[in-house]
Formats: sequence, C-alpha cells, structure tokens
Amino acid sequence: MQSPQLMLIDLDGTLIDSMADLAYSVDQMLIQLSMPVRGVAAITEWVGNGAERLVKRALSNSMDGEPDDDLFQTAMPIFNVTYAACNGAHSYVYDGVIEGLDYLRQQGIRMGCITNKPAAFTTPLLKLMGIADYFDITISGDEVERPKPDAQPLLLAAEKMQIDPRHTIMLGDSMVDVKAARAAGMPIICVSYGYNHGQAIGGQEGRGQERRSHVPDAVIDSLAELKTLI
Repeated sequence: MQSPQLMLIDLDGTLIDSMADLAYSVDQMLIQLSMPVRGVAAITEWVGNGAERLVKRALSNSMDGEPDDDLFQTAMPIFNVTYAACNGAHSYVYDGVIEGLDYLRQQGIRMGCITNKPAAFTTPLLKLMGIADYFDITISGDEVERPKPDAQPLLLAAEKMQIDPRHTIMLGDSMVDVKAARAAGMPIICVSYGYNHGQAIGGQEGRGQERRSHVPDAVIDSLAELKTLI
C-alpha cells in the first residue's frame, strides 16, 4: 500500500486485548442484578459497538436485543463503576503492536486512535498500557454523534489533523471498522485476531459492493507486518 499521511487505529481487539476486563465487568453487573452471567465466549461476540450496546446485549442475551429501559438504566451505572475499577487490570498489548507503532512513527506517519469505547475508559487504558504517546489524536465513541460503523469519527480525525481522508488508512479488527472506512473513503487493513463478533475477518461475504463493505483491503496477523505492507 502507498504510505499514508495518517493511520487511524482501533483500540479493543486491535491494539489491546481488553476482553478479560470487559467480561468480568459485564458478569459482575449481571450478578448484582441477580441475572445469569454470560461468560467470556458470549461477551467476546458482543464487543465492538460501544459500552451501551455491550450492556444491552448482555442484558438481553442477544446481539440485537433491546432490554427493558428501566433495567438498562439501572445496569449501565453498575457496569461503568465496575469497569472503571478494573480497566486495564488484566488487559495487555498484543504482540507486534509496539513494533508496528514504532515503524509507523519512523516513517513519519501520524497516528490516531479511533474507538467506540467511552473516553473515560479510553484515555486511562492507553496510558496504562504505555501507548498513549504514539497518538496525535484520540476519538472515543461518546465524543461523536455517530460512532463507527459511521464514518464520522474517521472523518473528524482527518479534519482535525488537517489531512485528506484519501491519504489516510484505517486499521482495525472488525466489520465495524471496515464499514466505517468504506463510508469515509479510506483503505482498510484488518488484523486476523481481535473480536469481530466471533467471525473471521476477510471472509467471502456477499459479492460486489456488499462484499467490499465487509472485506478489508488487507489482513495481517500482527502490526509488525505493517513494514512489509506499507
């Protein structure tokens, strides 16, 4: 790929494996509500669309479920307090991430972190994991009106950095990132690990435009591979 001026990078499932903390927080929330726990396997499939959507999925035990609003309003503060207390406690930076970020920095490529995680959790996690200083800009899910898969956070980052979206590449782990990049008119690289609602990224979904909206331009097993791609 042609070297971009800006690389926008997803957080959970791309830079950091935060699943242990997320799953613990969700299950502790459910325990406090006297509801059955869901476990890591189910929660892994639900991550990717922000904390509120994750909580709704856990309460309804369904990807598209909508729980009772009173229950949701009770549950959300419990999750926020629980996750704030353990944010980063059992999370870790994926192998190859530091090598990849160092390579992008050496190439003079500026970087932004684009996540659907709320800002109150994003900033502390980046700092705790020791990678906050790599990013010139960070945009969290609650800092925009329409988070990923909408193009808004990607285009906002490019605008704030004064870089043409056509000279920007998105890097993520899920169809949420692919759809956001396509909507923003940016190339998209995905990692083969991560969450992606329990599905392998880069499959053969659909044809033509439908396939393009689900399948990235490239798939890598580690950010260390960026040096062979860009």
